[in-house]
Amino acid sequence: MRGIKCRDSRLVLVAGLVIALAVPALGVSITTTLTAGTLSGCVQPLTVNVMSGGSPVTSGTVTINDQFNGNAVQLASVALSSSGSASLSVDLAAGIHSLTASYLTSTSSPAIAVSVPTECEFTIVLSPSSTATYTLASNTLTLTAGQAGSVAIAVVPSVEYTSTLTAPMFVTLSCSGLPDGAACSSTPENLEILSTTPESCLSGSPASSCPPTSTMVIQTYAASTASARPPTSPGNRSNPIAWAFLLPGALSLGGLAFGARRRAWLSRLSLVALVGLVTLLGTTACNPRYYYLNHGPPTNPATPAGSYNVTVTGQSSNGVNAITHSTTFVLVVN
Repeated sequence: MRGIKCRDSRLVLVAGLVIALAVPALGVSITTTLTAGTLSGCVQPLTVNVMSGGSPVTSGTVTINDQFNGNAVQLASVALSSSGSASLSVDLAAGIHSLTASYLTSTSSPAIAVSVPTECEFTIVLSPSSTATYTLASNTLTLTAGQAGSVAIAVVPSVEYTSTLTAPMFVTLSCSGLPDGAACSSTPENLEILSTTPESCLSGSPASSCPPTSTMVIQTYAASTASARPPTSPGNRSNPIAWAFLLPGALSLGGLAFGARRRAWLSRLSLVALVGLVTLLGTTACNPRYYYLNHGPPTNPATPAGSYNVTVTGQSSNGVNAITHSTTFVLVVN
């Protein structure tokens, strides 16, 4: 038995932007292309493509940058796929924005000019956390399988929206895009926005004078190194009564097979008995409970290594429609 195993459109300008950068060490050029989709409210869809020497760049992180009101801001980051492309959406404040994409030391130019007529109700902003290996310069969180890292998340409301609030608004945080064997949790999971909640604060200001924040923990898992021992229970012990039926049954089956040469009805009976025995074996050795009782639970695999685009989403409701905004960062698992 142990040998048996079973196992939509308000866009002033939509354009592409391309820049070629010669990389002396590689002797090839890198071309980064950023394309804007159709603006929907304050949400701007973007697509990035990176080529090197005519071939797609299949790894690395692209950062989306925004020049707005004289300030340079990193909006999000995204990991390239095997086709050398990536898609994401960014939330933009009302006004004229100049968007670029950066890969390594290359920054795309000329920039995409986007006019946003409507303020977002709120935006999701990521910031470094002292408990994680989080690099703001490239918007990446790097962990080794088995480690946990945290990212501070701020829900920043627009004054234009909060000034119209007549009751508190609660924003629920969640994440998506994690690999198998990884999980996220936020503390607190729900953030409250009031009509008096500011959209910015000075460094060192008390929490009550700043936008609400939460800490999101990303947990990865290492592979288990040893199997657990099968549980000791009556169901895991040899049962003499079962052997009392099994052994005579096996001998009888052998006798039927021997006498089948002389009598046709014995041949049919032995075939039925054989099918019954095979069925019995299939419901024991290949049965998940049987395998668990006799071999113990299997080992747990590690979180797969790679780069993953993690989307942090904040969702609320005005009582009629769901309000959803998000941002993206890259999780690298070693």
